[in-house]
Formats: sequence, structure tokens, C-alpha cells
Amino acid sequence: MNITSFLLYCFIVTFTPGPTNIVILSTVHNRGTKRAMEYTYGATVAFGLLLIISAILNTMLITFIPKVLIIMQLIGSIYMLYLAYQIYKMNTTDSTANQTGTFMSGFLMQFLNPKVVLFTMTVIPSFILPYYSAMSTLSISVIVITIIGFLAFITWVLFGTIFKKFLQIHKKTVNVIMALFLVYASIMIWL
Repeated sequence: MNITSFLLYCFIVTFTPGPTNIVILSTVHNRGTKRAMEYTYGATVAFGLLLIISAILNTMLITFIPKVLIIMQLIGSIYMLYLAYQIYKMNTTDSTANQTGTFMSGFLMQFLNPKVVLFTMTVIPSFILPYYSAMSTLSISVIVITIIGFLAFITWVLFGTIFKKFLQIHKKTVNVIMALFLVYASIMIWL
């Protein structure tokens, strides 16, 4: 196994902007670091769970992947558009803002995030299973990848915390930009 390629793939996919990272940044901006960390914990637990599911069920799912991916693309696109709307409207109604940034919203986002689902369905069979099949190796791989994902989420929390004053000054503009990023991500799923 080429560990360098494996780590590069993991870091590039988890650290680049995606729906979860954008929501984390928006949550820090609108609800604070503590709330963003709650969301991050939920996202991390779900991310690890998705990796476990991928490691265990990957060979059985291969014949169903095209059907599963189409359904996940549709659900993921709709959910990202919903999140974009919530972020756009976030500073106008407290009730919708309170629904974002929770452990459960972070957890559920991962299962509906096509970027995460595609990553977890490809990283194990592409980098681990061709070389290792022992449960201990798969477990260590899942833990390492989950830690990389958690580090990516924390990076976005720190970015939001460091630039919070700037983001507060330009709150509406930042919300619109983040909402547009989510709309863009939703569209890119289908291209």
C-alpha cells in the first residue's frame, strides 16, 4: 500500500471545503465555537461509523453501488439545498439557527453528504482492502481516517473562531456566500 497516496487522498478530501466544513464554519460564525464543536463531534462519530460500515459491507454493496449512489445523490442534493436555505436565513430566525450546530445535525449530515459517503465507500476498497484484510488492520485504518476527518473539522472550527470578528462584521454576506457554496456543491454532485 502506498501510504503517501493514502494520506494525501484522506487529507485532500477531508480538508477541502464540503458541506460539513461549510456548515461548521457557518455554525462558528452564527452560534459560536462551543456549538460548532458539538456539531463536529456528531460529524466525527458518523464519519467513523460510515467508515466502519464501508469496511464491513463493501464487498456486498459493490453490485448495488450505482443504485445507492443515485439515491444518496438525490437525498444529499436536497439536504444541501435545505442547509443552504437555513444558512441564508440563519440570522433572521433563532429557531432555525438553533437546529443547526447540534450533535444530531452533525451526525445526520454525514449520512446525507455525498462527498463523505463517496469518500468512505472508496477509501477502504481502494487503499486498504487490496493489501490488508485482517480486522485489526481495518480497525486501525478506520481509526486513522476518522482522526484525519476530525482534524479537518477542527481546522474549520479554528478558522471560524480566528476570523469570527471579520465574519460577524460581514454576517449577511458570509451567510450568502456559504449558502451559495452549498448550492454549488449540490449542483456539482450531478455533473
